[in-house]
Amino acid sequence: MEQDKALRDQLTKLMQGGQAFRPLDDVLQGITADDAGKEMHGLPYTIWQLTEHLRITLYDILEFSRDPDHVSPEWPEEYWPRESAPADQAALDKSIQAISEGLEAMVQRVQDPANDLYEAFAHGSGQNLLREAMLVAEHNAYHLGEIVVLRRLLGTWK
Repeated sequence: MEQDKALRDQLTKLMQGGQAFRPLDDVLQGITADDAGKEMHGLPYTIWQLTEHLRITLYDILEFSRDPDHVSPEWPEEYWPRESAPADQAALDKSIQAISEGLEAMVQRVQDPANDLYEAFAHGSGQNLLREAMLVAEHNAYHLGEIVVLRRLLGTWK
């Protein structure tokens, strides 16, 4: 039982960041809608597109892990927004808030000992909660790193 709690705690730390990569809130804090939509020469995405991609993907992973009837978006077109900029600051803030809430929901699933980390989902092809939690951590770390690079190029990273 002690090992189970230790694993759940480590998964939570991994998903929340702050060890090998900056936490989500640190990276997304203070981004303006104007900066989120700026295109950088040689890069195929904006901060807005990365933020929305994080939101959409996290929602998909979370729903897949808790709803056997969930239907994933079509890859890749439905995992990325078509527009390069948010409509306004409220749209950006809403996306960032949804990411934070989705991450917290995933953390709660992992922390709940009633959710077996190792049992394969009946509706999947061998996936389990452990795999999905690690996928969230890996995916977030990758794209948060890209956002940090974009913020550095824009001069908005501390």
